[in-house]
Amino acid sequence: MKDEIILLAHGAGGRKSAVLIHELFCRHFDNPALNAMGDSALLSDGMRRLAFTTDSFVVDPLFFPGGNIGKLAVCGTVNDLAAVGARPVALSASFILEEGLPVEVLERVVVSMREAAREVSIPVVAGDTKVVPRGSADQMFITTSGIGLVPESLAAPAPDRAAPGDAVLISGTIGDHGMAVMTCRERIRFSSEIQSDCCPLHDLAAVILDAGPNTHCMRDPTRGGLAAVLNEIAAQSGVCIEIEEAAVPINEDVRVACELLGIDPLHVANEGKLVVIVPPEEADAVLGAMGSHPKGEGAAKIGMVQPEPVGRVHLRTGLGACRILDMPSGDLLPRIC
Repeated sequence: MKDEIILLAHGAGGRKSAVLIHELFCRHFDNPALNAMGDSALLSDGMRRLAFTTDSFVVDPLFFPGGNIGKLAVCGTVNDLAAVGARPVALSASFILEEGLPVEVLERVVVSMREAAREVSIPVVAGDTKVVPRGSADQMFITTSGIGLVPESLAAPAPDRAAPGDAVLISGTIGDHGMAVMTCRERIRFSSEIQSDCCPLHDLAAVILDAGPNTHCMRDPTRGGLAAVLNEIAAQSGVCIEIEEAAVPINEDVRVACELLGIDPLHVANEGKLVVIVPPEEADAVLGAMGSHPKGEGAAKIGMVQPEPVGRVHLRTGLGACRILDMPSGDLLPRIC
């Protein structure tokens, strides 16, 4: 790595995050499951295929419109399992708590986690708790890990399977979570409150795979938003992805908030959306199935996979021009998940 110190940008899900992961972690922890770079690692014990994932949550504030750090921790981990076609089986939860945190706040978060886990019918079976002195952390950090089962018959969606001609779909409006957290943090008010899209997507993923059993790729566009995920897929699959700006669904309040803050909504985190890349012959069926599900009502086809230039994402603007949609290079929205 060229950087000598860790910056906020290294945790933002953009270009510096990718460099940190590939040039440090993957170099030292080198193994096929990690190097596949999916939302979950795919493992096998010789009898079953397992999906395994882990994630840490440091969102500020702890409570925001549409969710809180506890709900976010459960849903984020469930969604990483769902993105590889896994049925969630169990979660673990680890808490780092700052001395002085009110017990009432911790209990509210834990109850929210319990309710989110019940919605998915997945137990929290293990955990750990550490308390650090005042000023050594910001109230509460949570790390969750999850295990899921992948059907043997399923060709698991993966970020290196996108192929020229594939359709690129999104399950709904983008940027809702990031802007809900940011406007809450900065006390920005609109005519209607922006709500986070935080929710578990295991049921939507199941509907997608039923309609499109040959689905090539599913990703949840969290840190770095839609732009980061599409760039990762293009690089890992060795393809070009071209999307239509006008086709990308964006809530009007989110659009206005992004304009006020000078932020590209394509770079904003989501916590309840799936990017789906499917063969062209399955695109209509998958899009229809997504649209008929409550968590996919705003589903849209936003682009196509092209053979070249390899590793690029192109954005076709409303004026007909084409520009490169690059990965975010900094951290415009720190502590968003």
